[in-house]
Amino acid sequence: MSDWADVAKIGEIPPGGSKLVYLDGVKVAVFNLGGEYHAIEDICTHDGGELASGTVEGEEIVCPRHGARFNIKSGAVTAPPAYEPVYKFPLRVQDGAIQIRDDRWD
Repeated sequence: MSDWADVAKIGEIPPGGSKLVYLDGVKVAVFNLGGEYHAIEDICTHDGGELASGTVEGEEIVCPRHGARFNIKSGAVTAPPAYEPVYKFPLRVQDGAIQIRDDRWD
């Protein structure tokens, strides 16, 4: 089981912004959607491109390479050319720290 890892402090990521972090060698994009934090794997399932540098539109991240869209809260695909969701990491806020963990191997 993976332990919780601190990845940012509350207020460090502005609303509508993101931060790229690494968790056990995996690139993870942490987003602030109006004070709610969410973490998804930072890889477009269409062609492996980075998502964190894309545009946040509402609850979606738009891949900067080919325009695939993913729901930041769930990881679900909302527009092609991607058809597979991105992984959504468990996230919690504790003692002013944003924490994530990788539970895929639990």
